[in-house]
Amino acid sequence: MEIILKEDIIGLGYKNDIVNVKSGYGRNYLIPQGKGVIASPSAKKVLAENLKQQAHKLAAQKAEAEKKAEALKDVALTIVAKVSATGQLYGSVGAAAVAEELAKLGKEVDRKIIIMKDAKKIGDYVATVHFHKEVAVEIPVKVVAENAPVEEPKAEEAPVDAAPVEEAPVEEAVEAPVEE
Repeated sequence: MEIILKEDIIGLGYKNDIVNVKSGYGRNYLIPQGKGVIASPSAKKVLAENLKQQAHKLAAQKAEAEKKAEALKDVALTIVAKVSATGQLYGSVGAAAVAEELAKLGKEVDRKIIIMKDAKKIGDYVATVHFHKEVAVEIPVKVVAENAPVEEPKAEEAPVDAAPVEEAPVEEAVEAPVEE
């Protein structure tokens, strides 16, 4: 059964896409919920006309999605979770946790557009954020144990590298009063 989607449904399609679904899914879920309509020849003509008229609006939506994607391009997340002695997480880290961490960074992203395999162990994962049907961003996610702060020493190493550059002028200033 062909359905014209009225809104984005992750895993199925995006708004105004024509998709093939099983009859029961279309008639019992998509159509009654207002998420789709039957793709009859007349509905396809109306869709084509609407897409022509809304071409500039769709281009603006894509440009906005690209802007949002650019803001998340260099973001890497570290999520701290409670872990058992065997390295197993208590619960899991999924799209909701990624959305929460992005919100802490000031990047508001709806958890429904984030796709991530649930993390059940410590390690590196990838979360994909779908802003538009043609615009998606992959965000690296590192899950670390609450008891072992692994990321902090790495963060301190960068200032330590910069510190010797700052110390050199301080040493010269100290030497000047000693020579007087």
